Amino acid sequence: MKIRRHVLGAVLAACCVFGVPTATHAADLPPLSHSLTMQAPKAAPALKLKGLDGKMHDLAQLRGRVVLINYWATWCPPCRREMPSMQRLMQALKDETFVALAVDVGEDVETIETFTSQLDTELTFPILLDTRSHAMQAWKVAGLPTTFLVDRQGRIVASAVGGREFDHPEIIRTIRDLLGK
Repeated sequence: MKIRRHVLGAVLAACCVFGVPTATHAADLPPLSHSLTMQAPKAAPALKLKGLDGKMHDLAQLRGRVVLINYWATWCPPCRREMPSMQRLMQALKDETFVALAVDVGEDVETIETFTSQLDTELTFPILLDTRSHAMQAWKVAGLPTTFLVDRQGRIVASAVGGREFDHPEIIRTIRDLLGK
């Protein structure tokens, strides 16, 4: 059974990386992770994209805030599963100088809105449109979902590849540690 789950996880990861749709149910998927990999701070690439709200969002204008940037797509099962936890994270940190940005890669507004309308919760964080994958390339994203944590100085200080349970106490603690600096 362990081998089968391991193989299933590898197949689903490959499906996300290569964009192959799957019909697997959430119960069949491995659990979402709850950690970010800390790294030596390095300057974050530029990120300036239009959001679903029609407004331009610029990472440079968010200096002084801790920013979680999640690259995702609606066809990616772990991406779909982690969106509600990202909203819960936003709620948990609503009174902090924290922002979450979801960067959808390669999809149109209608596809994204169809997906978000099927969720049990309304997403209040900005969803940015990387329709031509230029931001994804600049950030060197190799697979979806990929997440970056940017500190108040605009530096990437942590990252993760694969689905995350963003409202897990370990991730909240990591973000609060950065907020305290």
